[in-house]
Amino acid sequence: MENAPHQGKVLPANAYRELEPGETYQPVVPADDPRPEVTVRSVVLGSIMVVIFTFAAAYIGLKTGNVIETSIPVAILAVFLGTFFSRRNSLLENVIIQYIGQASGVVVAGAIFTIPALYILDLDPSFMQIFLSCLMGGYLGVVLLIPLRRYFVRDLHGQLPFPEGTAITNVLATGERSKGSAGKILLMAFGVGFIYDLIVEFFHLWNHHLNSKVLFGRAGEYLADQRFELRLNGTAVYFGLGYIIGPRYAGVIAAGSVLSMLILVPLVYFAGHGLSVPLTPPEVEALVADMDAGQIFANYVRPMGIGCIAVAGMIGILKMGKIIVSSIALAFKGLAGGGDGGDLPRTDRDMPPRNTFLVQIGAVVGMFLLFWYISGGLATALVGTVITFALAFLFTPVAARAIAIVGVNPVSGMTMLTLIIACLALVATGLSGDALGMSVALIVGCAVCTALSTSGAFITDLKVGYWLGASPYQQERWKFLGILIAAVCVGGVIWVLATSYGFLVTDAAGQQVVNPDLPAPQGNLMAAIVSSVMGGQQQALILFALGGLVAILLEMAKVPA
Repeated sequence: MENAPHQGKVLPANAYRELEPGETYQPVVPADDPRPEVTVRSVVLGSIMVVIFTFAAAYIGLKTGNVIETSIPVAILAVFLGTFFSRRNSLLENVIIQYIGQASGVVVAGAIFTIPALYILDLDPSFMQIFLSCLMGGYLGVVLLIPLRRYFVRDLHGQLPFPEGTAITNVLATGERSKGSAGKILLMAFGVGFIYDLIVEFFHLWNHHLNSKVLFGRAGEYLADQRFELRLNGTAVYFGLGYIIGPRYAGVIAAGSVLSMLILVPLVYFAGHGLSVPLTPPEVEALVADMDAGQIFANYVRPMGIGCIAVAGMIGILKMGKIIVSSIALAFKGLAGGGDGGDLPRTDRDMPPRNTFLVQIGAVVGMFLLFWYISGGLATALVGTVITFALAFLFTPVAARAIAIVGVNPVSGMTMLTLIIACLALVATGLSGDALGMSVALIVGCAVCTALSTSGAFITDLKVGYWLGASPYQQERWKFLGILIAAVCVGGVIWVLATSYGFLVTDAAGQQVVNPDLPAPQGNLMAAIVSSVMGGQQQALILFALGGLVAILLEMAKVPA
C-alpha cells in the first residue's frame, strides 16, 4: 500500500503506528533506490568518529560514572560534515557513518563498568585482556541479535516506540534539508567547553573543586567537624552531562549525593563517634571519631549504596520477568531460522546465517583462549566461556527489548548479576580468594556487559535503518569494524589513564582511597562485589540491608534507585 507522508514530516505516515492487514511500510529510501551507502567516505568518517568519541566517552564515563550516548552527536556531525564535500553525503551514507561511529559508546559502557576494578584490585590487566574481552563481547552482542532483527524491527512495527531511534532517525532525515545547521551548534558547544576547561584545568584561573568547608569559612569548618560536607566539581563535563540527561535525572543524581553526604554520613558519625571500638564492618580498624566525611562515606555509606543498587537491579529484573521469559523463547526461535535471504529485497536482507554462526563460534573460541591464557587451566577456561555465552545469550534480547521500549538499557543490574553468578560458579570450581579467580570473573563481566550494551544500541540502529531504508546486511557487517576500532581505543585509553593517574591514590593517612580525579564509580562498585564474594571477606550485612531498604522506599516513591 502506498504511504502518504505526514504534513511537514519526512517519514511516511505509518512509520510509528501498527500496520493494517495487508499494509506494508515503505522506507524513505526504497529498496530499488541506487543511491550510495557503503563508500570510502562513509567508512572513513565513521571510523574517525569511533576514535574521537571512544576517547571522550571513556574519560567522561570514568570521571562521572555516566556514559554519554554518542549516536545523536555522531548523526549530527555526519550530516554537518557532508556539507563540506562537493557531493553531499547521501542519507544512507550518513546511516553508515552513524552506525559505525556509535560503536564507541557501547564498547566504552562495557569496559568502564568492569575493567577499572581489575586495577583497583591490583590485578594489573594487560592491553590484550581488555581488548579481547571488549571485542569478543561486542561481537557476541551483534551475532546473537541478528536472528531477532525481523521480530523486533518489522514484526513489532508500531508496537515498540524506540525513543532514541526516533530521535536519530529525525536527525538524519531532516538533515537532508537542514544543510547541517545542527552540526554548527555542536561545534560551537565544543569550542565553549574547550575554552572553559582550558581556563580551569590548564591555566587554573579559578578552582573548580568547590568545598563547603572552604566556601563558608568558620561555619563551613564547624559543619565539617560534624561531618556535614559537600564537594562540587564545576567542569564542562558535568555541565554538559547534566544538560544531556535533563533536569529530572540530574536532580535524582544530586538527591543521591545529598542523601549520602548530608544525611547518612552525619548520621553514621552521630551514631559512632562516641564509641571506643569501630562501628562496623569487621575489617574497619579506625574509629568513626577519627574519620573525616570522605572516609565515613567509603567505609559505611558506600556499602549501603552497593545494597541499594543490588536490590534495585533485582527489582528491575523482577519487573521485567515477562520480558525475560519471552525474550529467552524468542532467542531460541530466532536461532532456529534459516535461509540466506538472497531472494529478499535489499532492505530486508541479513547476513547469511552461516556467516553469523561462524562469527559466533569465533567469538566463543576467542573467549575460551583468553580465559585459558589468564587461568592456565582448561576447567576454568571452560567455566568462564560457558558463563559468558549463556548469560550473553539470555540477557541480549532483554537489553534490546528494554532499549526498544523505554530507551534505557538495564545493563548495570544485569552486569552485577553476571558478576555474582560468575563468582559463585568459579568459587564452586575452587577459584576463591585469589587474583586468578577475580580476574576471570571480571573478564566475564566485561564481555557480558559489552554484549548487552552492544545489543541494545544495535537494535536501535537496525530500526533506524528500517525506517530510512538502509541495508541490514551492510549495517551488520560494518558494525564489526566499529567494535574493533572501539575495542582498540578503549583498551589504550584505560591503560593510559590507569598508569598516568591511577584509580587509587594514597591519602595523608597512608591509606589507599579513590582518586577524586578518576573516581570510576562503577569500577569501584564491581571491585567491592567481586572481592566480597570471592575474597571471603566479612561484610557488614546490616549496611547492605539498609541500602536495600532505601531502594525499596525509592521504588515505592517511583524514584529511580
